[in-house]
Amino acid sequence: MALKPNSTDTRTRSSIQIFVVVGLCCFFYILGAWQRSGFGKGDSIALEMTKHSADCSIVPTLNFETHHAGEVGNVDESEKPKSFEPCHPRYVDYTPCQDQSRAMTFPRDNMIYRERHCPREEEKLHCLVPAPNGYVTPFPWPKSRDYVPYANAPYKALTIEKAIQNWIQYEGNVFRFPGGGTQFPQGADKYIDQLAKVIPITNGMVRTALDTGCGVASWGAYLWSRNVIAMSFAPRDSHEAQVQFALERGVPAVIGVLGTIKMPYPSRAFDMAHCSRCLIPWGANDGMYMKEVDRVLRPGGYWVLSGPPINWRNNYRAWQRPKKELEEEQKKIEEVAKLLCWEKKHEKGEIAVWQKRVNDEACSGRQHNSQANFCKAEEANDVWYKKMDACLTPYPDVSNPEEVAGGKLKPFPERLYAVPPRVASGSVPGVSVETYQGDNEKWKKHVGAYKKINRLIDSGRYRNILDMNAGLGGFAAALDSPKLWVMNVMPTIAEKDTLGVIFERGLIGIYHDWCEAFSTYPRTYDLIHAHGLFSLYKDKCNLEDILLEMDRILRPEGAVIFRDEVDVLIKVKKITAGMRWDTKMVDHEDGPLVPEKILVAVKRYWVVGANSTSVQ
Repeated sequence: MALKPNSTDTRTRSSIQIFVVVGLCCFFYILGAWQRSGFGKGDSIALEMTKHSADCSIVPTLNFETHHAGEVGNVDESEKPKSFEPCHPRYVDYTPCQDQSRAMTFPRDNMIYRERHCPREEEKLHCLVPAPNGYVTPFPWPKSRDYVPYANAPYKALTIEKAIQNWIQYEGNVFRFPGGGTQFPQGADKYIDQLAKVIPITNGMVRTALDTGCGVASWGAYLWSRNVIAMSFAPRDSHEAQVQFALERGVPAVIGVLGTIKMPYPSRAFDMAHCSRCLIPWGANDGMYMKEVDRVLRPGGYWVLSGPPINWRNNYRAWQRPKKELEEEQKKIEEVAKLLCWEKKHEKGEIAVWQKRVNDEACSGRQHNSQANFCKAEEANDVWYKKMDACLTPYPDVSNPEEVAGGKLKPFPERLYAVPPRVASGSVPGVSVETYQGDNEKWKKHVGAYKKINRLIDSGRYRNILDMNAGLGGFAAALDSPKLWVMNVMPTIAEKDTLGVIFERGLIGIYHDWCEAFSTYPRTYDLIHAHGLFSLYKDKCNLEDILLEMDRILRPEGAVIFRDEVDVLIKVKKITAGMRWDTKMVDHEDGPLVPEKILVAVKRYWVVGANSTSVQ
């Protein structure tokens, strides 16, 4: 059903703004009644919630007034907040650090032009990126896995380019994703079944996966039902909207490429890595890309390669590639795998699977191999804008041949709250077992308070969630649910690098500097959490730029939860007053005397051509 403006919708939206003042509890209930879904009707889950919306009581320990009049009094309230205008409609899908026009000015060698190239300070936009006309809230998971509203990403190129490969189909006002792919025309589920015959996908030992050159991320989408969470990435390329489609479907993904810079993940992060005809030259540059996969692959983890050059003898004609070229390509891959000490576990059809050894004891011979150039161990997690090297990342030391280097992990979900090996070993300075356990209890309490403020959390309304300053991953762990996933961001300027701990918990994350734009499309997150972020960055870059970036990546009618010192939040609140956000300050759950406060915001619905919040 197409969306059409009507006076009832407009009156309802006006009523909502009143409810923001009355209390956020009621606000979030009513919000659900008029949030748009992919069908252009009220979100059915949220509507169901409104049937029980009579109880709008607030937990007694929360107070919506800050009780910090002294600090508030220091701000000149007479000064009118700066108003941010909409950007030009051409910026509707603007990705600042992967802008196409800027990319074309860089060399094409080794995909340099597809890497991050952010705008200079004077080139940054200081406007609000609009949503496309007709934009609607995505379907709730799991329906979003298979259907995406056409209005949200109106690009049909892939329906033509990949028509025979079962990637995507256009049907009326939606795109349908049948679950196919270039290497799995019978569907991702059957493809994963084949992998599960070799890789222990079902017992919880394989939890985190990396999908390089992911396309529309159907592999990651179908792994979700098997309790495996995949970090998918693909470049912003001529196949318009691959990563955008993935995120619209509710699948973790970022814009990224294997080029000359290290991947923004810590060492020993993923249980499994995957390439399905991803067109990455694995044997080139002394196997540099395979060595980079080895860096982020956990000891005992698996690497899957399907498509060229596997089984080249039978497929070279179909691939329209010379036999000799394919033979040489596979030979190089096998040589690098041997140097990495990966054991080939399987090769059948066009699928090959290797397993990384659990420690260096099994491949001690490579210590004397003249080709075995080892990286410095201390640089294994130093990755932000650091050049990728064709060197081998050394294993952590072990005391016996059976020991898993870096520590053995428990199966998921037990892994979520078990003490991570990096914490147990004391390899993260300042983080003890007691610190870790205390952090978990703190975030259980914080998230409990969030759910009382915004009862749409864990209702199915929010699927893609971003934690901008993730710490030990306590927020994501406390939220853990099959209805949602959290992208845990480790700021590159954080005092402690705990991203490896987050991965050991069975969660996913990424390094990022919030002085720059995030590697994602606009409108790709439903809920954003920012704990202590603005205190961290207050002397590093312009807070206005960070808030505008949050607006860019937040969906219309999405929510933000800020947790910070009250004086910082007052500055944030003043900037957001000109950003078409509705905000409310809330006391810490332990009472009004705690200087840390919570600021909750909701981004209003508006689209291209709308000068004010209105139905289009």
